[in-house]
Amino acid sequence: MSFFVVQCGPDKAEDRNKVFYYNESNAISSLDPAFARDLETMWATNQLFDGLVELDSMLRPKPCIARSWDISSDGLCYTFRLRTDVRFHASEFFQRPDDRLVTAQDFVYSFQRILDPQVASPGAWIFEHLDEQGVKALNDSTLELRLKQPFQPFIGLLSTQYANVVPHEVVEHFGADFREHPIGTGPFQFAFWYEQIALVFHRHPKFWKYDEQGVQLPYLDAVKIDFVKDMTVEYQGLLSGRYDFMSGIHAAFKDELLTPNGELDNAFHHIIRFQKTPFIKTDYIGFMLDEQLLEPAQRAILEPAMRQAIELAIDKAAMVKYLRNNTVMPANDGFVPPVLLGKTTPSASVHDPNKAKELLVKAGLTNEQLHIQMFATADYADLLEYIQHALEKVGIRAEVSILQSANFKDQTSQAKLPVFRKSWLADYPDAENFLAIFRSNRFSPAGPNYMHYTSTDFDALYARAIAETNDSLRLALYGEMNDLLQRDMPVIPLYYDQVSHFVAQQVRGFQTNAINMIDLSTVYKVPAQ
Repeated sequence: MSFFVVQCGPDKAEDRNKVFYYNESNAISSLDPAFARDLETMWATNQLFDGLVELDSMLRPKPCIARSWDISSDGLCYTFRLRTDVRFHASEFFQRPDDRLVTAQDFVYSFQRILDPQVASPGAWIFEHLDEQGVKALNDSTLELRLKQPFQPFIGLLSTQYANVVPHEVVEHFGADFREHPIGTGPFQFAFWYEQIALVFHRHPKFWKYDEQGVQLPYLDAVKIDFVKDMTVEYQGLLSGRYDFMSGIHAAFKDELLTPNGELDNAFHHIIRFQKTPFIKTDYIGFMLDEQLLEPAQRAILEPAMRQAIELAIDKAAMVKYLRNNTVMPANDGFVPPVLLGKTTPSASVHDPNKAKELLVKAGLTNEQLHIQMFATADYADLLEYIQHALEKVGIRAEVSILQSANFKDQTSQAKLPVFRKSWLADYPDAENFLAIFRSNRFSPAGPNYMHYTSTDFDALYARAIAETNDSLRLALYGEMNDLLQRDMPVIPLYYDQVSHFVAQQVRGFQTNAINMIDLSTVYKVPAQ
């Protein structure tokens, strides 16, 4: 298979230096940006597609295909002026196969497609603020978006994968099969995909970006992604040079790689670098709160005292120390990472097993009711086992069930799991992004409210917050919403994550950012020493 990755030549070592290799232990279900709902898919589609805007290193929106934009004084009308030199990857379905330019009408088509109920994109929510006729091409290079009411984070929403541009000719030809025949404008173009085995992208020869020296990007000739489920194989592949990058820290080898303080062990400095940054991401335990979707034996989690006792039983500080080598922060400040609410000093731990026992007694829950079943993927088995032991100490029997990644995603989306470990990664750096998932109109599978949490007070606060143009007042409303979630407890936040990337010493130009998005357009490799 590697024969097809790059053109064969006399110097195989030189070829390898032009290809970026990494493993994705979780399956990628689609290469269609309309379905880029998980990080694995986002990483892949980010190499293939572009949108109007993207985020800079400080997570501020900057021009991408839109070279500039204006916002009307009332905050309702956004006018984007597009670049006129952006080409789609070559396709036989274009009149000029290798020279199909992007126009404003392509964005009209792409956005309307996301909103189409028949497409059923999980990203339709990013355009819910648009007026009914809110997407219009004024000419080939001018796009107008009109909102129903002001919404300050809107530009940030347009940096998500859902807002990428796609060509109508190819999508209309393939329909749902566009997932495996993607055509975009990004630095790499689709080559081939053997599902569950490997995925290969080749360099887009007419990519529109250039570096500061006028050299066309990307520098690499290809990207090859393996789908090896065994994390140990991935780890050994990184150390042996088979892979150029590994994300995250698996429990099986974290103590070998990292010191107790969360730094790379000196023994590995000659092979890899450890790049890390605070992550706008919260890992949590979620509870299904829709009684009709729960079996009678599962309904004890509907009792607020039960959920409160579970949180009080978990020592989050010890959990992140022993399971994550202090590479994450205990989530003591609610679901929203405190940095997005302007907090610089973390709150104290609420760990109190004695109070947990008192709550359970006061609630009158029987021994039969003090039983839950928790679900996660294999990557988080250690976390659930830690929680399982903590709950046993307060009298709650917890059964741990491990599912394959694809099955877990499907069952959480279909609201079939009573208690589950999941995480929320910010699509854009605003507290609204964390709070919006709890709205009553975001129930899964159409939205990310996997808990089916509903609160009229929360919905009312949200409506006030997004209409508020004063930043400090809006932040205060966000804080009230975060406090309400802590009271109602549809989720138990476990920790605020850190982006942890292990990168081969040969790799240059690999950036690590707070939303853990990978951009390989500026990456290159130097010969091994």
